[in-house]
Amino acid sequence: MAANSQGSEQAPSFSSPQEEALLNLMRSADCLHRAMQQRLKPSGLTLTQFNVLRILRTSQPDGLTCSAIGRRMITPEPDITRLLARLKAQKLVHQRRDLHDRRVVWTHITALGLDVLARLDGMIEQAPRELLKELTREDLHALTRLLLKARCCGSGGDIAGGELPFTGKPPSPRSTLLPPRHE
Repeated sequence: MAANSQGSEQAPSFSSPQEEALLNLMRSADCLHRAMQQRLKPSGLTLTQFNVLRILRTSQPDGLTCSAIGRRMITPEPDITRLLARLKAQKLVHQRRDLHDRRVVWTHITALGLDVLARLDGMIEQAPRELLKELTREDLHALTRLLLKARCCGSGGDIAGGELPFTGKPPSPRSTLLPPRHE
């Protein structure tokens, strides 16, 4: 971008307000994603690995199949089998074949996986407050409402899908915005 005579960047031109909003949303999502990755880096987990562990924490003691984990993820993972193999190598999950259908593999979080999540819980609960500290309560409510509305319009609309909260803990009755997903 070219700088004007006062040294500031010129505002980019957009073909529509929708394009400007979409690009800003994508840049913001990327920025927040990188910030969360940095917070998780000391634990040795990626954000995707953390996501799988928090999903498995809520599925105790039954565990979940690969496809069920994939449906609950924040971002779809094309190679969930390899992702689970890495978590298994770290002894954070274990797997077993279904007794009635050997093609089905059930994944469970281990005690070590639960310990890792327990150590991360405080940081994960604090991160949204730190990352979104410039927004007022009213801003946050408006942002959430607008994001839910925008997501309904996209091809990946998951409003009725019932996502889990980012922490992987069951939502409190006050914070439940979405109905739980039933397997």
